[in-house]
Amino acid sequence: MNTRSLGRTGLRVSEIGFGTWGLGGTAYGPTDDRESLRALQHALERGVTFYDTADLYGDGRSESLLGRAFASARDRVVIATKAGFVSARGAQDFSPSHLQNALTGSLRRLQTDYVDVFLLHNPPITLLEQQPEVIRLLENLQREGRIRAWGVSVRSPSDGLIAITRFDVPLIEVNFNLADQRARQNGLLDLCARRQIGCIIRTPLCFGFLTGQYTTNTALAANDHRRRWSFEQRQRWAEGGRLFSAAIASIAGQTPAQIALRFCLSYAGVSSVIPGMLTAAHVDENAAASSLGPLTAQERQRMEELYEQHCFFVGER
Repeated sequence: MNTRSLGRTGLRVSEIGFGTWGLGGTAYGPTDDRESLRALQHALERGVTFYDTADLYGDGRSESLLGRAFASARDRVVIATKAGFVSARGAQDFSPSHLQNALTGSLRRLQTDYVDVFLLHNPPITLLEQQPEVIRLLENLQREGRIRAWGVSVRSPSDGLIAITRFDVPLIEVNFNLADQRARQNGLLDLCARRQIGCIIRTPLCFGFLTGQYTTNTALAANDHRRRWSFEQRQRWAEGGRLFSAAIASIAGQTPAQIALRFCLSYAGVSSVIPGMLTAAHVDENAAASSLGPLTAQERQRMEELYEQHCFFVGER
């Protein structure tokens, strides 16, 4: 497993991280805690040192699983958690009092006295201007040692540009994958590389549609969040998955998921890529992408050209 610097935070992380949204059991259907714990512990054995979570995930369940899995290995892992949501229905609260209470709860569930990275969870970008006390709070928490670094999980790549250029946010988390290359198009990844901004890539497998295992006819659990997307949007992503898989069929011996992860790792501005993983088998497949290295310049260019030639979003991007 290769590692990369998390911007100028002083932290180093595995370039393949572990996204834990699914472990909460409310994102992609029911989960089994025993299987989740096996996946987490196996990930550490495979060299995965970076774990991304949030108090929202399973109403704290994902954080609790991390706490149980790494209670005796805290110094071997880098944990990022997020705060700001007060309801799975979308209600948010970024007041300093709520953020402090949220951090206290996260620390308890994670069984630790600090988190490595504390992120605002998809705030409206206007928050940073209208409530400067929020950034002051994060800086104070860092000075106190309750967090080692802070940043923003942004709603969009355009918000990422604003967060960095106007508010000097040192660390961002943003969507990026073969079917969503906006962070490349608008220069965000290049900006992160130039300014040494930590950049965590979420949704690298486009909610599973880039793994080659899902179509619009795939049965989804009742609480699978993908049910909220329109049929047309799911169809667009499924077609994108087939398109990219066909384009890179010449890369023998690698799965569509591995190639999708290698694409993300082909950009110098990327610090870590956090695919969601539910089983030890998922861990093995995804962790292996690191040893395969980034795509070649020619392969990456082909993926960029395909993206420019098609639209993978219904309506505005």
